[in-house]
Amino acid sequence: MKVILCLSLLLGSDYLALSSDLPICKLQGNFQLNGLYKKGDIVLGGLFEAHYKTIHPELTFTSEPEQLRCESFYFQDFQYAQTMAFAIEEINRDPALLPNITLGYRLYDNCVDLAGAFRAATALISGVGNTITDYSCTGTPPVLGIVGDPGSTNSISISRMLGLFHVPLVSYYATCSCLSNRKEFPSFFRTIPSDAFQVKAMIKIIKHYGWTWVGAIVSEEDYGQFALKSFIEKANTFGCLAFSANIPSGITKTKILQIVETIKQSTARVIVVFSREAYFIPLAKEIARQDIRDRQWIASEAWTTSTVIVTAETFSSFGGTIGIAIRRGEIPGLKEFLLQIRPVLDPNNNLINQLWEEVFNCKFQLKTISSNSSDLVKSRICTGSEDIESTQTAYSDVSELRGSYTVYKAVYAFAHSLHNLMSCEHGKGPFENNSCADTTSLQPWQLLHYLKTVNFTTHFGDKVSFDENGDTLAIYDVMNWQRDDDGSVKIKTIGLFDESAPAGQELTLQEDKIFWNFNLNTPPRSVCSESCLPGTRKAARKGEPFCCFDCIPCADGEISNYTDSIECVKCPQDFWSNPRRDQCVLKDIEFLSYEEPLGISFTTISLFGAFVSAAVLAVFIYYRNTPVVKANNSELSFLLLLSLILCFLCSLLFIGQPLHLTCMLRHVMFGISFVLCISCILVKTIVVIMAFKATLPDNNVMKWFGAAQQRGTVFVFTVIQAVICIIWLSTASPVPFKNTKYQNSKIIYQCNVGSITGFSCLLGYIGLLASVCLLLAFLARNLPDNFNEAKFITFSMLIFCAVWIAFIPAYVSSPGKYSDVVEIFAILASSFGLLIAIFVPKCYIILLHPEKNTKKALMGRAAPKK
Repeated sequence: MKVILCLSLLLGSDYLALSSDLPICKLQGNFQLNGLYKKGDIVLGGLFEAHYKTIHPELTFTSEPEQLRCESFYFQDFQYAQTMAFAIEEINRDPALLPNITLGYRLYDNCVDLAGAFRAATALISGVGNTITDYSCTGTPPVLGIVGDPGSTNSISISRMLGLFHVPLVSYYATCSCLSNRKEFPSFFRTIPSDAFQVKAMIKIIKHYGWTWVGAIVSEEDYGQFALKSFIEKANTFGCLAFSANIPSGITKTKILQIVETIKQSTARVIVVFSREAYFIPLAKEIARQDIRDRQWIASEAWTTSTVIVTAETFSSFGGTIGIAIRRGEIPGLKEFLLQIRPVLDPNNNLINQLWEEVFNCKFQLKTISSNSSDLVKSRICTGSEDIESTQTAYSDVSELRGSYTVYKAVYAFAHSLHNLMSCEHGKGPFENNSCADTTSLQPWQLLHYLKTVNFTTHFGDKVSFDENGDTLAIYDVMNWQRDDDGSVKIKTIGLFDESAPAGQELTLQEDKIFWNFNLNTPPRSVCSESCLPGTRKAARKGEPFCCFDCIPCADGEISNYTDSIECVKCPQDFWSNPRRDQCVLKDIEFLSYEEPLGISFTTISLFGAFVSAAVLAVFIYYRNTPVVKANNSELSFLLLLSLILCFLCSLLFIGQPLHLTCMLRHVMFGISFVLCISCILVKTIVVIMAFKATLPDNNVMKWFGAAQQRGTVFVFTVIQAVICIIWLSTASPVPFKNTKYQNSKIIYQCNVGSITGFSCLLGYIGLLASVCLLLAFLARNLPDNFNEAKFITFSMLIFCAVWIAFIPAYVSSPGKYSDVVEIFAILASSFGLLIAIFVPKCYIILLHPEKNTKKALMGRAAPKK
């Protein structure tokens, strides 16, 4: 290949007006590069590591140096190169992608050498012609974009050059996070995730299992040091680094033993290793030799799939290792494509011949003729008819397509970008004046524009796109070292890390498929101190990392409501800590609520009692002209039923949170309603007695206790209670208050009666009237049945007095809301006793036996007993 000294003329964007008689720009030398080539309408370049050893010529500075020589064929990376060729062939066969456009490729071997990589990149963008005549640079460049380079160092150097000319470079294996700097590398992209995402994936796994005490072993180079720095920054947000150890490039036995001793002394059960395979192998062998177990190893992608470390001899120490690996993919038809190659004499495709010679250990005749006689004797002649399908090499192994898959995605990224470019509609383009690219003279900077926004999904289901830094969506396979059924050690995929997934769902693990090299096949615990549960707080240990601490329970009245709380928080005044000290709760607020079962039950019973009383009142009003209603003093009966309705309803004031208004009304309503009720019963009792006396000869007592006197008596008795209530409310009215002295953890909402004297007078007056009524009714119990309500009144007053006598000790001994429950029960029980005992017999006659509700029936039994 050729070196062009007038490179700026070829790639510059400005038109150079040169006279036709200027001398032709000629090449001054050639590069001898190994490669693959296929002609096409549009050509893509590629840089691969087909050899991993470079022989540099001796520089005498007296003569022209010889060309670089590449040795040690690298089967795996030649598979990567062939994957690019396969992808282009596949695209050319796809009628939906780039129709009527044939892609070609020109691939070069960089020999794992910076100088070789730079020369190959220069050759790609310069072309292969011996002379240059197109000084206007109006045609399509030799390549529109380049796939590669796999090395980060190489990519850094090449990208700086290509960036000047806006030539896109899509690497399939360069992982250095520094390449995400868009100012330095404006035309760099990659289909392999940056090292920054690898650290993030490891952190996700570590956080998933709650490992907060982790050791780290890193190689003493940029790869390990930059990874460790990033890891520490992220790990310090939730955990601590128990120790860190560096593996130098020329590690000594003493250093190995020192690191091993650090591992054995540390309490960390999880160890992260960022190191290249070659650096870590000596240490891994010593760890296996000393049979260090009970450690969970987290491997970086550099050695996760290492077949040197993953052996039966090291499995006792490294079994169960969890590692990050490049996303594995499936490329249908690749194996067949790899095995169909045949040697060719084309110097542009000399890599195929070199593969053939390496696989079959032979030399092609053109080479043996130029070799010395000793080489001719030792070498076997390659015929080209050897059976490559019968060989087993890394070149034909497609069981773990990881690097090849990233190459495949890089090629398709170029193809989809070109397809979008070709699909541009005139007048709707992204360039100046909404123009589209000229398809007859495509330029790299135009492809670069579309590459930034490319977005597609592979047949394997992976999304491919680039962010603002040229990084692809980070997708890793999570690997696990396990024993297979035949006893061999296998590296199996047990999860996936997908940066594009919704937040919190980036990491997916198949927990049931993970092998843990610990007892009971369970994940280990790796913490300096166990987490402090809610209800305790952390107390740091002096001189130790923040992950090492003691757990101290919170004091009474203080809480911590999350794990690993630094301090306990004091509860507000009306709150108290629960027994677990993890929540401030209202101090068990107690009052009889409408929502609780008792409140609902009492409300229902109260309303039912009021409804029944109203129904009885309606019956009495409807039958007010019948003898039974008239004979039992209908006016007092109506008034008694109204008072019973009020008695039932006043119990509702005792339900619900006490308020200033309800505290005043509950006892006032209770006192006046019951005095009105008892007054009516008392007057009825007196009327019964007087009515009987009036039936005796020469007895005219009823004229002195007529209807007006009866109403007046009820009114006077009720006014006396009203006066008691007014005096009570005006001097020391009941008020709501929060009783917190009964228990520290409880607030009892109560109504403070204010004046014990006032409350006692209210109850005492009711008791006095009830006692007098009971006494009179008892004395009149044997009067004739027809006019005698005394028996029913006596029974009702016995119930009333029994309930309220039992109320006093029950009320005093009941704490909290249960004192209100006792009072409501007494109100309802006494009210129902009066309603049933007095009015049920009358309703029975009125509704069920109307034949008895006649004056004749009543008068027939009017005579007194003898």
